Amino acid sequence: MQIKRLALMVGAFVALALAPLASAQDLVPVRLQLKWVTQAQFAGFYAAAAQGYYEEEGLAVEILPGGPDIGPQQVVAAGGAEFGIDWMGSMLASREQGTKAVAIAQIFQRSGMRQITWADSGLETFADLRGTVTGVWGFGNQYPLFAALVKNGIDPDNPDDITIFNQPFDMVAFLNREIDSAAAMTYNEMAQVLEFVAEDGTFPVYTLEDINILDLNEEGTAMLEDLIFVNEDWLAQEGNEELAIKFLRASFRGWVYCRDNMEDCVQYVLEQGSTLGVGHQTWMMNEINKLIWPSEKGIGQLDMDLYQQTADIALNYKVISAAPDEGAVRLDLAAAALESLQADFPDVDFFGLDYEPIEVAITPNGE
Repeated sequence: MQIKRLALMVGAFVALALAPLASAQDLVPVRLQLKWVTQAQFAGFYAAAAQGYYEEEGLAVEILPGGPDIGPQQVVAAGGAEFGIDWMGSMLASREQGTKAVAIAQIFQRSGMRQITWADSGLETFADLRGTVTGVWGFGNQYPLFAALVKNGIDPDNPDDITIFNQPFDMVAFLNREIDSAAAMTYNEMAQVLEFVAEDGTFPVYTLEDINILDLNEEGTAMLEDLIFVNEDWLAQEGNEELAIKFLRASFRGWVYCRDNMEDCVQYVLEQGSTLGVGHQTWMMNEINKLIWPSEKGIGQLDMDLYQQTADIALNYKVISAAPDEGAVRLDLAAAALESLQADFPDVDFFGLDYEPIEVAITPNGE
């Protein structure tokens, strides 16, 4: 059924692609609700806008920044945006709660979440965290770590095994050595440790040699992160599947552009009013690229094994009360977008199998 649907979609889309480009007044307005504030985590979408890729698809896309009080699932469910960015665990939970969210493309192919310890602590594995004070964020972010602890015989709910510290979204407690380990996204909090400037102006204070990095991907308990989702009812309306494919095509091209033109994409983010400096955004852009490339199945395609791993962890920790229904993810739209892009741009690499990250210099306070 998926193959038949995909063939029909690709055929229909090729016919649409042959039509003349829409004039500015004919562009279809759509909105994208981000999961967090303006930063390089979302650079591919800003690049798609800046490079005119959305316009080429006949779309006028408004990119809405997120924040601590903005839930992308609720915004999309209420009709405040057609597209949203979320992590798979929270998207599945929102679907179960009635938002009718459905994932249509998986941008990040691996998790950026890590647990870090000080190199001089001797804490080099998840098993070593027994008996420690371990920091992690709440709001569902804790479950990949909890799964890693349980895998190593540590009960996160048993204070005799481990003390879980409700970590704020900063690294102050870790820097002050009030906790033994801390949660850190490779593209944000890890950089905050390396960008730290001492009160006397000393910099750098810490380098990567000063920390141990515990990788949830290697432990097999990572959960899928940034994906594109829509509302099921909206998607069922006439013409919206084709519109979604157009949005994915342009967005995928934006992420390819950011892989190959990092400096441009950092500038696009800064132009949108990022409160973080060029140094931090450059580090972030490089780290975000690592989470996307290489894309073994092609940009935006969902690895069903990782999806099942994410769903299993979400179910085990009662993020969801039942296994997700089949409608929670749609593979055909991203597949149609990728196939049509390969036909239209045969010289463009949409897999990045030879991708190599660059070395980024750490700057004081990310300036």
